[in-house]
Amino acid sequence: MSTVLVVDGANVVGSVPDGWWKDRAGAARRLHERLLVGDTSYDEIVLVLEGQAKGGVRAGRDAHVRTVHAARDGDAEIREQARRALADGSRVTVVTADRMLAANVSPAQVVSPSWLLDRV
Repeated sequence: MSTVLVVDGANVVGSVPDGWWKDRAGAARRLHERLLVGDTSYDEIVLVLEGQAKGGVRAGRDAHVRTVHAARDGDAEIREQARRALADGSRVTVVTADRMLAANVSPAQVVSPSWLLDRV
């Protein structure tokens, strides 16, 4: 069974008060770079970006990280990416601190941004 980690890019970037709001694209790029070299055991990492953050990383695949640009809101795209992976039979984990989003990705496991940041 493959494992997929779906990352709420805005939520993870926003969890660290490092000035990300001044350069959302740069913050997204830094997160993407960390995901590429981070020590995770997932077969695929799906990084969902929205708004200005989309300017930091092109949509598509880089090694085991696939970046998806949300057409409208990030939450809807995260739900869709989790749904697709679950439908394909993958074991799915979603990274977010958004309680409403977390409640709507079941049966995926949900972990916090700090859990991810501790690993990348």
